[in-house]
Amino acid sequence: MSALPLDGVKVVEFSHMVMGPTAGLVLADLGAEVIKIEPVGEGDKTRRLPGSGSGYFPMFNRNKKSLSVDLKSDDGRQLVHKLIAKADVVTENFRVGALDKMGFGYEELSQENPGLIYLSMKGFLSGPYEHRAALDEVVQMMGGLAYMTGPPGKPLRAGTSVNDIMGGMFGAIAVMAALFERTHTGKGRIVRSSLFENNAFLVGQHMAQYGVTGTPAQPMPVRLSAWAVYEVFDTADEEKIFIGVVSDTHWASFCQAFDLPDLAADPGLTTNSQRVAARARLIPVIQHKIASMNRAEAATRCEQAGLPFAPIQRPEDLFNDPHLAVPGAMTPLTLANGTKLPLPALPIEIDGDRLEARLDLPKAGEHSTSIAASLGYSAEEIHRLVERGVISTTDERVPA
Repeated sequence: MSALPLDGVKVVEFSHMVMGPTAGLVLADLGAEVIKIEPVGEGDKTRRLPGSGSGYFPMFNRNKKSLSVDLKSDDGRQLVHKLIAKADVVTENFRVGALDKMGFGYEELSQENPGLIYLSMKGFLSGPYEHRAALDEVVQMMGGLAYMTGPPGKPLRAGTSVNDIMGGMFGAIAVMAALFERTHTGKGRIVRSSLFENNAFLVGQHMAQYGVTGTPAQPMPVRLSAWAVYEVFDTADEEKIFIGVVSDTHWASFCQAFDLPDLAADPGLTTNSQRVAARARLIPVIQHKIASMNRAEAATRCEQAGLPFAPIQRPEDLFNDPHLAVPGAMTPLTLANGTKLPLPALPIEIDGDRLEARLDLPKAGEHSTSIAASLGYSAEEIHRLVERGVISTTDERVPA
């Protein structure tokens, strides 16, 4: 794309883990210049998380610049204040009050830069819990999502960081709304997003279901489905496929596609309500039929009949998914070990174009010297900042 929607917007990001970096990722992919503030030396600890955290940094930090700076030093704080004075947006997801103590809270920064948009991402919005520490897991447990995901008596967290990611997305939405408002008022805003309220939003449909029916929503593994055929089936090649039949038209197509004329002609299965009531006798027949064919054949029949279906895949299978092989669906990034890895692009199109990586994953402090130079620091001053450990860099062109 020749121009991106947020071209010209400058963002200073104080973040770690997933929620804060997600907000920055959305803004960066849409064209903003996002400068990630990292500790001197090895940078953000998220870079070095093991196990399930090892994918956090690669996934959520493309299209960003890295400034490694000692915020405990007067010179380091002064440099970042100069940077924020020219910025449009500051984002942060550190513990409550952490940045305020260092002089980077909204009240102080907005006096220096009245047009500043300040995004604060926390576990909770205003209320009795606002000073509590939170994690995605915490709010899933207390917000009903884990209850809905696991079987009765066995709450189970969702299989990805849903609240962290969506909390960051809602934060980015709030930033863009405030930027639009600023075009009329010239004034900035402090905006907030959170994990717990995001989780409540996610389970809101189940809360509404209780209000409408008077009956509590049951966990997904034992829920009364709205449709008779909405199931994961085993196939002959020991794979699994999900098939959904969500209309009477689908039902006719399904019976024809899978050679089930007796079910199609059964007057007791004409409507979805009848089929839901008859699930005990209906599902075993369908299970037997699908178990007689391999997954590819079942998928082909569903696709030709226009039915909703999905092969059950693992995350690593997506690297070979033909739909994600379409140009722009994945964007290649360089991992810390030098390996090139394609990861999902932002899931939107603008005039048919996808938003790809313009900047690879930054090394810790990769842009420290160029950012300092853009703020008016001379080569000699930058050298002294590096020498004294105020900033650190991987740029080999540091002035001698």
